[in-house]
Formats: sequence, C-alpha cells, structure tokens
Amino acid sequence: MTADGVPILRVHNLETYYGPIQALHGISLEVPCGRIVTVLGANGAGKTTVLRTISGVITPERGQVQFAGRNIGKLSPDQVMRAGICHVPEGREVFPFLTVDENLRMGAYTRTDKDAIERDIQTCFDYFPILKTRATQRAGLLSGGEQQMLVISRALMGRPKLLLLDEPSLGLSPLLILQIFEIIRRINRDHGMSILLVEQNANIALQTADFGYVLEVGRVVISGDSAELLQREDIKEFYLGQRGTSARAAQRWKRKASWH
Repeated sequence: MTADGVPILRVHNLETYYGPIQALHGISLEVPCGRIVTVLGANGAGKTTVLRTISGVITPERGQVQFAGRNIGKLSPDQVMRAGICHVPEGREVFPFLTVDENLRMGAYTRTDKDAIERDIQTCFDYFPILKTRATQRAGLLSGGEQQMLVISRALMGRPKLLLLDEPSLGLSPLLILQIFEIIRRINRDHGMSILLVEQNANIALQTADFGYVLEVGRVVISGDSAELLQREDIKEFYLGQRGTSARAAQRWKRKASWH
C-alpha cells in the first residue's frame, strides 16, 4: 500500500504522437496517493492525450508512466485497468443498449467477488440515487447528466486505486456540475481514492483538487497548489471568467507560457 502523500502516479518526460504530429512535449506530473490533481488548459493543449497515454490507449514515444512503482507505459488498456487505473473518457461512453444495472456490472468484469459487487452497486446508488430508479432502463435513454453519473459509477465498480476523469462537467447544467463534483469529493474522502481530473471549468476544478497543472500546446507551463493557482492573476484572467473573451489576456498568457 502506497503511503498517503507519496506519488501513486509519476509521469516523466512524456512524449506522445498522433502519427507525425507531436501532441505531448516532455510532460512530467505526479499524483500523490489519496489526493486529487487537476490538469487545465485550452482546447488542444494535450489534456485528453495525457489521460489516454496513462490509460494505455496511446503508447508514448518517449518517457515513463509509473504507477505504484511499476512502469506501465507499454501496457494495453485492459492491463492498465487490471493494475488499478480506471479511465472515464470524455463524452459519456455508456453501453446504450444495456441497462443501467448491466452497465455497472460491466465495470466489474474482472471481479469474482459477487457479494462485494452487489454492495458496490448499492454504494453507487447511494452516490447517485437517480440511477437506482433507472436500474432497468437502457443507458442510451438516460439524460446527459445521468449518463455521466453512470460512467463514473461504472468506473468505481472496478475498485480502482487511481481514477482518471476527462471533462466530467462537459455539457451539464451548473446545478448538475455542482452535484457531480461534490460526489467526486465524496469518493476521494470515502475511499481515499487518488483522482487525476482533466477539466475546462478551471474554477470548480481548482476548488476540488489539491494540486494543479496547466498545459499549453503539450507542455506544462505552470503548476502549484490549487489554492495558490486560484490567486494567480494570469489564471484568474485567462481561465476564471474571461477565458476566450479577451484577446489581450490570451496574448499575455501565451507570452508567459513561452517563458517556461
């Protein structure tokens, strides 16, 4: 068991390509055991690529991905999942023709502890009571928010040591976003689960996470404690309320990024 505060995930000097195009340029980051870490950045910054590389969907060209002291950079997604990492991708990828209950059981496909599986399903229903009322309904008929609840719950059924969350707020109403992120905090508190969170909503991400990294065109340009990042003028100007509305702010941000 990895001690609290010791990195359960270490990504070092990661370089990832899509064909001839380099997406990540020497990314390094850490996730301490039992903590929430967020990765911020504009569209195209490389956030999703970081998660896809960690989970084995993409094989890195260079660098290391170490999980609980083991190099997992060359493992398949199935092997990464069995090692203890569950990835909730962007876009709410449910099995649309399976019921909510069947989707949850798909998340436990590697497990044989039937009694514990039933208890974990009830735990998911405790987190998201609406799923219990939809248990026999096809997942494709759920609302967007309900599907997001389902994919998070399905990942929890794998009992991961590290949960990768890609844009959990995407397309949701402000009220649902608050509910989803409160559950993310509860999951972290209740289970001591380490979480790596990619999110465009920088305000709620930094309020949720302990530590943050900011990416710009495949590079880490800023990192620090979330409370400190929330107070930085460049973060507040470019991400917390004026992102995409001020050309001058964007230019200043890019000049800062080029200095790192």
